Amino acid sequence: MKLALVHDYLIQDGGAEKVVDVMHGLWPKSPIYTLLFDKKKLPAFKGRDIRTSFLERLPLGKRKYQWYLPLMPTATEHYDLTGYDVILSSTSAFAKGVITRDDAMHICYCHTPTRYLWSDTHSYIQELRVPRIVKMLLPPVLSRLRVWDRQAADRVDVFVANSETVRRRIQKYYRRDAHVIHPPVDTNRFAIDHGPKDYFLTGGRLVAYKRYDMVVEAANRTGIPLKIFGSGPVEKDLRKKAKKNIEFLGRVSDAEQAKLYAGARAFIHPQEEDFGITPVESMAAGRPVIAYRKGGATETVVEGLSGEFFDEQSWEELADHMIRFNNSTYDPAAIKAHAEQFSRKQFEQKMTDFVAKKWNEKNL
Repeated sequence: MKLALVHDYLIQDGGAEKVVDVMHGLWPKSPIYTLLFDKKKLPAFKGRDIRTSFLERLPLGKRKYQWYLPLMPTATEHYDLTGYDVILSSTSAFAKGVITRDDAMHICYCHTPTRYLWSDTHSYIQELRVPRIVKMLLPPVLSRLRVWDRQAADRVDVFVANSETVRRRIQKYYRRDAHVIHPPVDTNRFAIDHGPKDYFLTGGRLVAYKRYDMVVEAANRTGIPLKIFGSGPVEKDLRKKAKKNIEFLGRVSDAEQAKLYAGARAFIHPQEEDFGITPVESMAAGRPVIAYRKGGATETVVEGLSGEFFDEQSWEELADHMIRFNNSTYDPAAIKAHAEQFSRKQFEQKMTDFVAKKWNEKNL
């Protein structure tokens, strides 16, 4: 069985890229086909067999890759995968649209149906920081991409979703069923700290839809200490709004992040995510989560065991939870044990078993 990996693009260090990293560890001789590769932002992938598209050679291809959005379907279809029996794509956008041999098997690990084409298309356009004329021209482009995306989904033989939330979206938008395998979390790098807990923690990629503005406002109003790790486009605005009880830490190392989780009263997860790795990381450190009751968090956080939920994305409801929160009611060892079901080891076992099973079924 000769296998190739396909990923949308390797230009930022996010959860999807961590999944591809682990997948490549399972099949290290497989090349990775991707639209663009930024070695500086993803040094972990240096030295691997990365095969990029013609977009890599266009002016400002990596820095202004959004300019080339209309070309991405064509670039994806240009990968020559005729030499492979199994294609394993990792995607939230284009990689599912690759062209394969008629006797090859395409397994798609779908992080979500493309958000800006389906579930979040209207908010995506509204939140873009681009000239008004660009916003006016964008809807027809997205409409054409939406048609291509739906057709691309038909090329997939087997879908794997990273959560039940994504499985339901795949059913809605692509009319396909999917098997669920949760993404890998490196639970081994987290440990329980029995020291005092005097702050709440939140963080990740600081972008608008993740609603960190709501967390900042809740901390501003209550005066409760809050630490925020990570960076992103809304960081400057958040810093301007924040009072002295809020500390911005920027990008932190894995070791620093593990200490932050372990020392927090709880981790605040204010957004709807497809899966959500940061809440699981917090639980791996034995710390509970205060999460918005939507998306992947509803599959990973167990109320009363590993955290609690709020139902309205408002600073008022979040502030009420922060004020009333009592971390002494939670058992760190039980929380950590719960997080182990989302470990890297579990993902590796389930993924290899699934690919082998589907390949064997095909060749019976």
